[in-house]
Amino acid sequence: MNRRDTVFALLALGASPLAARAQDAGKVWRIGYLGLQSGTGENEVAFLEGLLSLGYVEGRNLSIEYRWAAGKEDRLPELAAQLVRLKVDAIVTVATTASAVAKRATGTIPIVFAMAGDPVGTGLVASLARPGGNVTGSSAQTTEFTGKELQLMRELLPKATRIAVLAYKGGLLAPLFLEQVRAAAKTTGITLIVQEVGEAGALAGAFSAMARERAQALLVQVTPFSVQHRSRIIELAGQHRLPTMFRGAADAGGLMSYGPSNRELSRRAAYFVDRIFKGAKPADLPVEQPTKFELVINLKTAKALGLKIPQALLIRADAVIE
Repeated sequence: MNRRDTVFALLALGASPLAARAQDAGKVWRIGYLGLQSGTGENEVAFLEGLLSLGYVEGRNLSIEYRWAAGKEDRLPELAAQLVRLKVDAIVTVATTASAVAKRATGTIPIVFAMAGDPVGTGLVASLARPGGNVTGSSAQTTEFTGKELQLMRELLPKATRIAVLAYKGGLLAPLFLEQVRAAAKTTGITLIVQEVGEAGALAGAFSAMARERAQALLVQVTPFSVQHRSRIIELAGQHRLPTMFRGAADAGGLMSYGPSNRELSRRAAYFVDRIFKGAKPADLPVEQPTKFELVINLKTAKALGLKIPQALLIRADAVIE
């Protein structure tokens, strides 16, 4: 039985740590969970693990209403409206777009984002220290560590001067992401080859354009789109022999991954929910930022690309896939 099955089994059986007995058995808290993807995955399991550790058990003192958009952003407003009509005690969101939609749907129900890229820049909160309003949570800093990604890529490919960037067209974070990556590239003398795509059918054409522009490596903006189509992106990168880097890429066959742990961010969302259920207001709960960033290198992919990973990078890697 894997971790996901185990957690759901524990919740179904009502198993919990000692903390569960400290919870008010007469109150059943209702959480609305709004996700852009399709169904539960590792992030949701981590969130449930966090709730379980704090004594919240589905069927005993907790009820969760899941709403999935199946990758279709235009479905989010109605799904958010459904949760508002159910009068849930809190709404937990995954993806910046889902968080923004939930905020527009209600100004009174507390909203906790499990991970959001640049919550201040996208208008989710007034500031990290004082969020204001009814929204708080954990920032994934998806725009702010782009400079570090470029630095890591240059360490691997010191002679690379032309790096492609794949961004999600029309997303809330795309302008902020591109602003950050352009600023970082300017200081390192890198020429960027920017491709924005809004649908999976446009990926092949984007990679063909990168090839025509003689791209030497690829950075991918981490969004629900890139997560959903990760395998296709990595497949095309392999066909064009492009060393590729984005969070989660190495595990799926890409060259390198760098960024905060989505599992930890998701698990941490349970802390915010617990604080709110115990009387705290989202406006008074500072947005947290990740403190640990993980570097993962796929040596099998490096070998296929004919690349030798510098020893300095291997030493700093949190994990190496062989």
